[in-house]
Amino acid sequence: MSTDPAATGPRRTDRPLDEAGVVTAVRRAAERGATVRPTGAGGRAPGPLARTEDVLLDVSALTGVVEIGEDTVRVRAGETVADLCVALAAAGRALATVPDAPRATIGGATGLGMYGGAPAEGSLSDQVRAVRLVDGRGTVRDVTGPDLDAARCGLGALGIATALELRTVPLTRLQVHERAVGIDEVLGEDLLGEHAWTECDIAISPSVHAGSAVLRWAEPEPEATGPVERAGWGQAVSRLASSWWSSGVGLRSGWPPPQRWAPGTAGPPHEVLPDPQPWDPDLSEWAVPRAALGTVLRELGAAVAARGRELRPVRVRTGRAETGLLHPASGRDTAYLRLRTRGPAEEPVRRLAGAVCEDADGRPCWTTRHAWGPDELAVAYPGWEAFRAVRDRFDPDRRFTDPHLAAVLGR
Repeated sequence: MSTDPAATGPRRTDRPLDEAGVVTAVRRAAERGATVRPTGAGGRAPGPLARTEDVLLDVSALTGVVEIGEDTVRVRAGETVADLCVALAAAGRALATVPDAPRATIGGATGLGMYGGAPAEGSLSDQVRAVRLVDGRGTVRDVTGPDLDAARCGLGALGIATALELRTVPLTRLQVHERAVGIDEVLGEDLLGEHAWTECDIAISPSVHAGSAVLRWAEPEPEATGPVERAGWGQAVSRLASSWWSSGVGLRSGWPPPQRWAPGTAGPPHEVLPDPQPWDPDLSEWAVPRAALGTVLRELGAAVAARGRELRPVRVRTGRAETGLLHPASGRDTAYLRLRTRGPAEEPVRRLAGAVCEDADGRPCWTTRHAWGPDELAVAYPGWEAFRAVRDRFDPDRRFTDPHLAAVLGR
Protein backbone atom coordinates (compact mmCIF):
# COMPACT_ATOMS: atom_id res chain seq x y z
CA MET A 1 0.00 0.00 0.00
CA SER A 2 1.26 3.45 -0.88
CA THR A 3 2.39 5.66 2.00
CA ASP A 4 1.25 8.75 0.13
CA PRO A 5 -2.36 9.32 1.26
CA ALA A 6 -2.92 11.79 -1.54
CA ALA A 7 -2.22 9.05 -4.10
CA THR A 8 -5.30 6.88 -3.50
CA GLY A 9 -7.59 8.76 -1.12
CA PRO A 10 -9.47 7.29 1.84
CA ARG A 11 -10.87 3.76 1.80
CA ARG A 12 -13.96 5.05 3.58
CA THR A 13 -15.41 8.43 4.52
CA ASP A 14 -17.79 8.80 7.47
CA ARG A 15 -19.84 11.98 7.94
CA PRO A 16 -21.44 11.85 11.39
CA LEU A 17 -24.25 14.30 12.06
CA ASP A 18 -23.60 14.69 15.78
CA GLU A 19 -21.28 13.69 18.60
CA ALA A 20 -23.01 10.33 19.04
CA GLY A 21 -22.23 9.64 15.38
CA VAL A 22 -18.56 10.40 16.01
CA VAL A 23 -18.52 7.95 18.93
CA THR A 24 -20.11 5.29 16.71
CA ALA A 25 -17.65 5.88 13.88
CA VAL A 26 -14.61 5.65 16.17
CA ARG A 27 -15.87 2.49 17.90
CA ARG A 28 -16.71 0.88 14.56
CA ALA A 29 -13.21 1.66 13.31
CA ALA A 30 -11.76 0.12 16.46
CA GLU A 31 -13.77 -3.08 15.95
CA ARG A 32 -12.41 -3.36 12.41
CA GLY A 33 -8.84 -2.45 13.33
CA ALA A 34 -9.03 0.64 11.11
CA THR A 35 -7.33 3.99 11.64
CA VAL A 36 -9.15 7.33 11.53
CA ARG A 37 -8.15 10.84 10.52
CA PRO A 38 -10.39 13.89 11.03
CA THR A 39 -11.11 16.53 8.43
CA GLY A 40 -13.66 19.18 7.58
CA ALA A 41 -15.02 20.97 4.52
CA GLY A 42 -16.02 17.74 2.81
CA GLY A 43 -12.57 16.19 3.08
CA ARG A 44 -10.85 19.00 1.18
CA ALA A 45 -8.76 20.31 4.07
CA PRO A 46 -5.21 21.28 3.08
CA GLY A 47 -2.06 19.58 4.20
CA PRO A 48 -0.96 15.96 4.69
CA LEU A 49 -2.28 15.76 8.27
CA ALA A 50 -5.88 15.82 6.99
CA ARG A 51 -5.52 12.92 4.55
CA THR A 52 -5.49 9.15 4.89
CA GLU A 53 -5.84 5.89 3.00
CA ASP A 54 -8.06 4.38 5.68
CA VAL A 55 -11.09 6.04 7.35
CA LEU A 56 -11.56 9.77 6.87
CA LEU A 57 -13.97 11.23 9.41
CA ASP A 58 -15.56 14.39 8.03
CA VAL A 59 -16.87 16.58 10.86
CA SER A 60 -18.24 19.32 8.60
CA ALA A 61 -21.82 18.55 9.71
CA LEU A 62 -21.00 19.31 13.36
CA THR A 63 -21.77 22.99 12.97
CA GLY A 64 -23.33 25.75 15.02
CA VAL A 65 -22.55 28.10 17.85
CA VAL A 66 -23.66 26.58 21.14
CA GLU A 67 -23.34 29.65 23.38
CA ILE A 68 -21.79 33.12 23.26
CA GLY A 69 -20.77 34.15 26.75
CA GLU A 70 -19.38 37.36 28.17
CA ASP A 71 -15.84 36.69 26.93
CA THR A 72 -15.97 33.16 25.51
CA VAL A 73 -17.82 31.22 22.85
CA ARG A 74 -18.67 27.54 22.76
CA VAL A 75 -18.83 26.23 19.21
CA ARG A 76 -19.04 22.87 17.48
CA ALA A 77 -15.81 21.76 15.86
CA GLY A 78 -17.18 21.65 12.30
CA GLU A 79 -18.21 25.31 12.27
CA THR A 80 -16.05 27.31 9.88
CA VAL A 81 -13.93 30.23 10.98
CA ALA A 82 -15.93 32.54 8.69
CA ASP A 83 -19.34 31.49 10.02
CA LEU A 84 -18.19 31.75 13.64
CA CYS A 85 -16.85 35.26 13.03
CA VAL A 86 -20.19 36.35 11.53
CA ALA A 87 -22.11 34.94 14.50
CA LEU A 88 -19.77 36.62 16.97
CA ALA A 89 -19.98 39.96 15.15
CA ALA A 90 -23.77 39.89 15.46
CA ALA A 91 -23.25 39.70 19.22
CA GLY A 92 -20.59 42.43 19.28
CA ARG A 93 -17.73 39.98 19.78
CA ALA A 94 -14.78 38.77 17.72
CA LEU A 95 -11.96 36.23 17.76
CA ALA A 96 -8.74 37.64 19.19
CA THR A 97 -6.89 36.44 16.10
CA VAL A 98 -8.22 35.57 12.65
CA PRO A 99 -6.34 33.04 10.49
CA ASP A 100 -6.14 33.27 6.71
CA ALA A 101 -8.32 30.20 6.10
CA PRO A 102 -11.94 31.37 6.53
CA ARG A 103 -13.35 28.04 5.29
CA ALA A 104 -11.29 25.99 7.74
CA THR A 105 -13.24 24.40 10.55
CA ILE A 106 -12.61 25.59 14.08
CA GLY A 107 -11.43 22.11 15.03
CA GLY A 108 -8.94 22.05 12.18
CA ALA A 109 -7.73 25.64 12.56
CA THR A 110 -6.96 25.16 16.25
CA GLY A 111 -5.68 21.59 15.92
CA LEU A 112 -3.13 22.63 13.29
CA GLY A 113 -2.06 25.82 15.08
CA MET A 114 -3.24 28.37 12.51
CA TYR A 115 -2.12 31.90 13.41
CA GLY A 116 -3.11 35.43 12.47
CA GLY A 117 -1.02 38.58 12.52
CA ALA A 118 -1.71 40.04 15.96
CA PRO A 119 1.70 40.38 17.66
CA ALA A 120 0.21 40.75 21.14
CA GLU A 121 -1.99 37.68 20.72
CA GLY A 122 -1.31 34.03 20.21
CA SER A 123 -2.64 31.83 17.45
CA LEU A 124 -6.22 30.58 17.35
CA SER A 125 -5.03 27.55 19.34
CA ASP A 126 -3.92 29.87 22.12
CA GLN A 127 -7.49 31.15 22.48
CA VAL A 128 -8.85 27.67 23.33
CA ARG A 129 -10.21 27.36 26.87
CA ALA A 130 -11.63 23.82 26.64
CA VAL A 131 -11.89 20.99 24.11
CA ARG A 132 -14.55 18.29 23.97
CA LEU A 133 -13.36 15.26 22.02
CA VAL A 134 -13.91 11.56 21.38
CA ASP A 135 -10.76 9.61 22.28
CA GLY A 136 -9.31 6.46 20.73
CA ARG A 137 -11.59 4.15 22.73
CA GLY A 138 -14.72 6.06 21.70
CA THR A 139 -15.05 7.85 25.05
CA VAL A 140 -16.12 11.50 25.24
CA ARG A 141 -13.69 13.68 27.19
CA ASP A 142 -13.94 17.31 28.29
CA VAL A 143 -10.35 18.49 28.25
CA THR A 144 -9.27 21.31 30.56
CA GLY A 145 -6.39 21.72 33.00
CA PRO A 146 -2.87 20.48 32.16
CA ASP A 147 -4.03 18.23 29.31
CA LEU A 148 -5.39 21.25 27.45
CA ASP A 149 -1.91 22.28 26.34
CA ALA A 150 -1.66 19.00 24.44
CA ALA A 151 -5.18 19.21 23.00
CA ARG A 152 -5.20 22.87 21.91
CA CYS A 153 -2.81 22.00 19.03
CA GLY A 154 -3.26 18.25 18.96
CA LEU A 155 -2.80 17.55 15.20
CA GLY A 156 -5.82 15.24 15.35
CA ALA A 157 -3.62 12.72 17.18
CA LEU A 158 -5.51 12.73 20.50
CA GLY A 159 -9.10 12.38 19.33
CA ILE A 160 -11.88 13.82 17.23
CA ALA A 161 -12.83 17.28 18.52
CA THR A 162 -16.60 17.80 18.64
CA ALA A 163 -16.78 21.18 20.40
CA LEU A 164 -14.44 23.89 21.66
CA GLU A 165 -14.61 26.88 23.95
CA LEU A 166 -12.59 29.90 22.82
CA ARG A 167 -11.76 33.30 24.24
CA THR A 168 -13.36 36.27 22.49
CA VAL A 169 -12.77 40.03 22.52
CA PRO A 170 -15.03 43.03 21.85
CA LEU A 171 -15.68 43.60 18.16
CA THR A 172 -13.66 46.58 16.87
CA ARG A 173 -13.60 47.89 13.34
CA LEU A 174 -10.06 48.11 12.01
CA GLN A 175 -8.61 50.56 9.53
CA VAL A 176 -5.97 48.94 7.34
CA HIS A 177 -2.88 50.47 5.74
CA GLU A 178 0.06 49.46 3.56
CA ARG A 179 3.22 51.17 2.40
CA ALA A 180 6.65 50.47 0.99
CA VAL A 181 9.42 50.32 3.60
CA GLY A 182 13.00 49.18 3.96
CA ILE A 183 13.90 45.99 5.78
CA ASP A 184 16.15 47.91 8.15
CA GLU A 185 13.19 50.11 9.07
CA VAL A 186 11.00 47.07 9.73
CA LEU A 187 13.55 45.40 11.98
CA GLY A 188 15.22 48.43 13.52
CA GLU A 189 12.02 50.19 14.55
CA ASP A 190 10.14 46.96 15.33
CA LEU A 191 7.29 47.92 13.01
CA LEU A 192 6.04 44.33 13.19
CA GLY A 193 5.26 44.68 16.87
CA GLU A 194 3.74 48.12 17.36
CA HIS A 195 0.29 47.70 15.77
CA ALA A 196 -2.83 45.68 16.55
CA TRP A 197 -2.20 43.60 13.44
CA THR A 198 0.83 43.55 11.15
CA GLU A 199 2.37 41.63 8.28
CA CYS A 200 5.25 42.33 5.94
CA ASP A 201 6.14 41.03 2.47
CA ILE A 202 9.89 41.07 1.95
CA ALA A 203 11.73 40.68 -1.35
CA ILE A 204 14.63 38.23 -1.13
CA SER A 205 16.07 37.91 -4.61
CA PRO A 206 19.21 38.87 -6.53
CA SER A 207 16.98 40.71 -9.04
CA VAL A 208 15.22 42.87 -6.44
CA HIS A 209 16.90 45.33 -4.08
CA ALA A 210 17.55 43.50 -0.80
CA GLY A 211 15.95 46.29 1.19
CA SER A 212 12.53 46.12 -0.47
CA ALA A 213 9.48 45.39 1.67
CA VAL A 214 5.78 46.13 1.89
CA LEU A 215 4.34 46.66 5.36
CA ARG A 216 0.63 46.17 6.08
CA TRP A 217 -0.91 47.06 9.41
CA ALA A 218 -4.25 47.69 11.09
CA GLU A 219 -5.42 49.77 14.03
CA PRO A 220 -8.87 50.50 15.50
CA GLU A 221 -10.78 52.83 13.19
CA PRO A 222 -10.65 56.47 14.35
CA GLU A 223 -13.91 57.70 15.78
CA ALA A 224 -13.59 61.05 14.04
CA THR A 225 -15.42 61.34 10.73
CA GLY A 226 -14.11 62.95 7.58
CA PRO A 227 -11.93 61.98 4.65
CA VAL A 228 -9.16 59.50 5.34
CA GLU A 229 -5.68 60.72 4.56
CA ARG A 230 -4.22 58.98 1.53
CA ALA A 231 -0.46 58.58 1.55
CA GLY A 232 -0.20 58.00 -2.18
CA TRP A 233 0.99 54.42 -1.70
CA GLY A 234 -1.58 53.01 -4.11
CA GLN A 235 -0.48 55.25 -6.96
CA ALA A 236 3.19 54.72 -6.20
CA VAL A 237 2.95 50.95 -6.15
CA SER A 238 0.84 50.96 -9.31
CA ARG A 239 3.53 52.90 -11.17
CA LEU A 240 6.25 50.66 -9.75
CA ALA A 241 4.31 47.49 -10.57
CA SER A 242 3.66 48.69 -14.11
CA SER A 243 7.33 49.24 -14.79
CA TRP A 244 8.36 45.92 -13.23
CA TRP A 245 5.74 43.88 -15.02
CA SER A 246 6.32 45.54 -18.38
CA SER A 247 10.02 44.65 -18.07
CA GLY A 248 9.18 41.03 -17.23
CA VAL A 249 10.93 41.13 -13.85
CA GLY A 250 7.63 41.09 -11.97
CA LEU A 251 6.60 37.92 -13.76
CA ARG A 252 9.71 36.19 -12.46
CA SER A 253 9.97 37.60 -8.96
CA GLY A 254 6.39 38.36 -7.97
CA TRP A 255 7.55 41.79 -6.81
CA PRO A 256 6.07 44.19 -5.97
CA PRO A 257 3.01 42.38 -4.63
CA PRO A 258 -0.42 43.66 -5.67
CA GLN A 259 -2.06 46.24 -3.46
CA ARG A 260 -4.34 44.48 -0.94
CA TRP A 261 -6.68 47.35 -0.02
CA ALA A 262 -7.86 50.67 -1.36
CA PRO A 263 -6.71 53.60 0.80
CA GLY A 264 -9.08 54.19 3.71
CA THR A 265 -10.42 50.63 3.84
CA ALA A 266 -11.91 49.70 7.21
CA GLY A 267 -14.15 46.96 8.57
CA PRO A 268 -14.43 44.13 11.10
CA PRO A 269 -11.28 41.99 11.42
CA HIS A 270 -12.69 38.91 9.72
CA GLU A 271 -13.62 40.91 6.62
CA VAL A 272 -10.44 42.92 6.07
CA LEU A 273 -7.53 40.92 7.50
CA PRO A 274 -7.43 37.40 5.96
CA ASP A 275 -5.24 36.96 2.90
CA PRO A 276 -7.55 36.36 -0.09
CA GLN A 277 -5.01 34.09 -1.81
CA PRO A 278 -6.08 30.43 -1.88
CA TRP A 279 -4.14 27.77 -0.03
CA ASP A 280 -1.05 26.79 -2.01
CA PRO A 281 0.23 23.17 -1.91
CA ASP A 282 3.77 24.45 -2.57
CA LEU A 283 3.65 26.75 0.45
CA SER A 284 6.07 26.23 3.33
CA GLU A 285 5.86 27.98 6.68
CA TRP A 286 8.41 28.20 9.44
CA ALA A 287 8.22 29.59 12.95
CA VAL A 288 11.55 31.04 14.08
CA PRO A 289 12.43 32.76 17.37
CA ARG A 290 11.35 36.39 17.15
CA ALA A 291 14.82 37.56 18.12
CA ALA A 292 16.36 35.62 15.21
CA LEU A 293 14.22 37.17 12.47
CA GLY A 294 16.84 39.64 11.25
CA THR A 295 19.50 36.95 11.10
CA VAL A 296 17.20 34.58 9.21
CA LEU A 297 16.32 37.21 6.60
CA ARG A 298 19.98 38.10 6.07
CA GLU A 299 20.94 34.43 5.79
CA LEU A 300 18.14 33.77 3.32
CA GLY A 301 19.29 36.67 1.18
CA ALA A 302 22.91 35.53 1.24
CA ALA A 303 22.05 31.90 0.49
CA VAL A 304 19.79 32.78 -2.43
CA ALA A 305 22.27 35.25 -3.92
CA ALA A 306 25.23 32.84 -3.57
CA ARG A 307 23.41 30.17 -5.58
CA GLY A 308 21.92 32.48 -8.16
CA ARG A 309 18.44 31.40 -7.08
CA GLU A 310 15.28 33.43 -6.60
CA LEU A 311 12.91 33.28 -3.63
CA ARG A 312 9.44 34.70 -4.02
CA PRO A 313 8.46 37.41 -1.51
CA VAL A 314 8.54 36.11 2.05
CA ARG A 315 5.58 37.02 4.23
CA VAL A 316 6.41 37.70 7.87
CA ARG A 317 4.05 37.90 10.83
CA THR A 318 4.73 37.73 14.55
CA GLY A 319 3.01 36.33 17.63
CA ARG A 320 3.62 35.85 21.31
CA ALA A 321 4.90 32.73 23.07
CA GLU A 322 2.31 30.00 23.59
CA THR A 323 1.77 27.13 26.00
CA GLY A 324 0.60 24.54 23.46
CA LEU A 325 3.03 21.64 23.73
CA LEU A 326 3.35 21.15 19.97
CA HIS A 327 2.46 24.61 18.76
CA PRO A 328 5.29 26.12 16.67
CA ALA A 329 5.31 29.15 19.01
CA SER A 330 5.57 26.98 22.12
CA GLY A 331 7.61 28.73 24.78
CA ARG A 332 8.93 31.64 22.73
CA ASP A 333 7.90 34.84 20.96
CA THR A 334 7.79 33.89 17.31
CA ALA A 335 8.15 35.22 13.79
CA TYR A 336 6.29 33.23 11.15
CA LEU A 337 7.78 33.07 7.65
CA ARG A 338 5.58 32.04 4.73
CA LEU A 339 7.61 30.92 1.72
CA ARG A 340 6.09 30.33 -1.71
CA THR A 341 7.70 28.11 -4.31
CA ARG A 342 6.33 26.73 -7.56
CA GLY A 343 6.56 23.01 -8.26
CA PRO A 344 9.53 20.63 -8.59
CA ALA A 345 11.70 23.17 -10.38
CA GLU A 346 11.84 25.31 -7.23
CA GLU A 347 12.31 22.44 -4.78
CA PRO A 348 16.00 23.36 -4.26
CA VAL A 349 14.87 26.81 -3.14
CA ARG A 350 12.40 25.27 -0.68
CA ARG A 351 15.10 23.03 0.78
CA LEU A 352 17.56 25.91 0.96
CA ALA A 353 15.11 28.16 2.80
CA GLY A 354 14.14 25.31 5.13
CA ALA A 355 17.78 24.68 6.01
CA VAL A 356 18.30 28.35 6.88
CA CYS A 357 15.21 28.39 9.12
CA GLU A 358 16.11 25.09 10.77
CA ASP A 359 19.62 26.33 11.55
CA ALA A 360 18.02 29.26 13.40
CA ASP A 361 16.05 26.86 15.66
CA GLY A 362 13.01 27.21 13.43
CA ARG A 363 10.08 24.82 13.56
CA PRO A 364 7.94 23.91 10.52
CA CYS A 365 4.27 24.87 10.77
CA TRP A 366 1.80 22.00 10.70
CA THR A 367 -0.30 23.20 7.77
CA THR A 368 2.50 22.54 5.26
CA ARG A 369 4.66 19.57 4.31
CA HIS A 370 8.03 18.96 5.93
CA ALA A 371 10.42 16.10 6.59
CA TRP A 372 10.60 16.24 10.38
CA GLY A 373 10.11 13.17 12.55
CA PRO A 374 10.10 12.34 16.27
CA ASP A 375 13.86 12.82 16.65
CA GLU A 376 13.67 16.42 15.43
CA LEU A 377 10.50 17.13 17.43
CA ALA A 378 12.06 15.84 20.64
CA VAL A 379 14.88 18.37 20.26
CA ALA A 380 12.75 21.31 19.10
CA TYR A 381 9.84 21.02 21.56
CA PRO A 382 10.48 20.96 25.33
CA GLY A 383 6.93 19.59 25.77
CA TRP A 384 7.44 16.65 23.40
CA GLU A 385 7.49 13.93 26.08
CA ALA A 386 4.51 15.48 27.88
CA PHE A 387 2.54 15.38 24.62
CA ARG A 388 3.47 11.74 24.07
CA ALA A 389 2.26 10.91 27.58
CA VAL A 390 -1.14 12.51 26.90
CA ARG A 391 -1.36 10.70 23.56
CA ASP A 392 -0.63 7.39 25.29
CA ARG A 393 -3.61 7.98 27.59
CA PHE A 394 -6.02 9.37 25.01
CA ASP A 395 -5.18 7.04 22.13
CA PRO A 396 -3.19 4.04 23.41
CA ASP A 397 -4.11 1.93 20.37
CA ARG A 398 -3.10 4.68 17.93
CA ARG A 399 -6.52 4.82 16.34
CA PHE A 400 -5.85 8.35 15.06
CA THR A 401 -2.87 7.82 12.81
CA ASP A 402 -1.79 7.06 9.26
CA PRO A 403 1.60 6.51 7.60
CA HIS A 404 2.35 10.24 7.46
CA LEU A 405 1.46 10.96 11.09
CA ALA A 406 3.30 7.83 12.20
CA ALA A 407 6.40 9.12 10.43
CA VAL A 408 6.03 12.52 12.10
CA LEU A 409 5.08 11.52 15.64
CA GLY A 410 6.29 7.92 15.73
CA ARG A 411 4.48 5.26 17.68
